[in-house]
Amino acid sequence: MQNTRGVYLFDEFDSIGSHRSYGNDVGEIKRVLNSFLLNIERDESRSIIIAATNLPEALHKALFRRFDDIIEYPLPGKQELQLTFKKYLEGFKLDGDKKLSKLVTAAFGLSYADVIRSCQEAIKEMLISGKETVSIASLISSLAARKSAEAKT
Repeated sequence: MQNTRGVYLFDEFDSIGSHRSYGNDVGEIKRVLNSFLLNIERDESRSIIIAATNLPEALHKALFRRFDDIIEYPLPGKQELQLTFKKYLEGFKLDGDKKLSKLVTAAFGLSYADVIRSCQEAIKEMLISGKETVSIASLISSLAARKSAEAKT
């Protein structure tokens, strides 16, 4: 960073920035985190450092003091979910109930990325199977699987 000015993105930052008290490592990740914190404190470059995570509660509190701004993106609400489904399913026919309320209910609590991936999966399934409509049941099943996976993490 001292030699090359830029924007440095550390995605999935919780993998190194988790609480130091988490007992699931052998100390190496603690050393990585400590080194990272020292480097941030010593940084005098004109670079931008961005750390992204889906698990802010897993981050060590010391990290939040090292960054100038903390930006949180909340999960989409019902209106945002409805707009997301309309956008990503636009141009495709849906089988069954044309109302998006079932999809919105099934997707509530998921991220935009999970909803979009579920739409993409349902569209792929439609194309591969040679059907002319996107299966609402398949889409709801995909959303439920993503919720189940989120609950396990």
